[in-house]
Amino acid sequence: MVSTERLRRIADATREAGEMTVARLAELTGTSEMTIRRDLEVLAAQGVIERYRGGARSLLLRGEEPPFALRANEGVKAKRRIAHAVADLLADGESVVLDSGTTCLEVAHVLRDRRLTVLPLSLHAANALVGAPALTLLFPGGAPRPGELALTGPLAEASLAALRFDTAVIGCCGLTPAHGITGYDLADAAVKRAAMRSAARVIAVADAAKLTRTALAVVAPVSELDVVVTDTGAPADAVAALEAAGAVVRRV
Repeated sequence: MVSTERLRRIADATREAGEMTVARLAELTGTSEMTIRRDLEVLAAQGVIERYRGGARSLLLRGEEPPFALRANEGVKAKRRIAHAVADLLADGESVVLDSGTTCLEVAHVLRDRRLTVLPLSLHAANALVGAPALTLLFPGGAPRPGELALTGPLAEASLAALRFDTAVIGCCGLTPAHGITGYDLADAAVKRAAMRSAARVIAVADAAKLTRTALAVVAPVSELDVVVTDTGAPADAVAALEAAGAVVRRV
């Protein structure tokens, strides 16, 4: 089991149980207790768990979003394939509003060399795009969420209401045919809705795991999405249901 997969499994198991012993986590992951102790130090530094002698307790509530730093190291290859597929859907000269989140951050990296106008909705993505020679970079207002650095609040929503984009690239915490795009944070969901209203076309990006999840805040139904870009691990039944709801699905 690779380290990023192991970290997520430890975080998920500890959150589900409330707390776990080092011995139980070693058994669960098939690794040594020494490796588990190192992993717990990493997760403690990210604010995911609290260490105690012989184990750890979760600092995340059920249904709470894992920290950005943990998610940024998960499924990186799939996220990069998704990012390149999104870039292929954009024509030079387009105006693009780019959502927050780890997959959209990968999209930002890919767009650095493109001739586009881009408004990023997170400071992570903005930092990745600063200094790109051919790209016109716009900045919205808003207050950055700690860790996520997603821009939220009335200033961000007003910035979006004042503009019209060719394409909105929207990330999500969950995407299912029944519930559409959902997010963990209410203020972030409001900004996503504002971004979608400001664009002529909506591209949703979601790794395969998100096609089986539903978070607290409803963003939009599948019928409001033009394209969903996901990875090859996406369940066939979920893809078929998204297509039946009106979205074009690209698996990469």
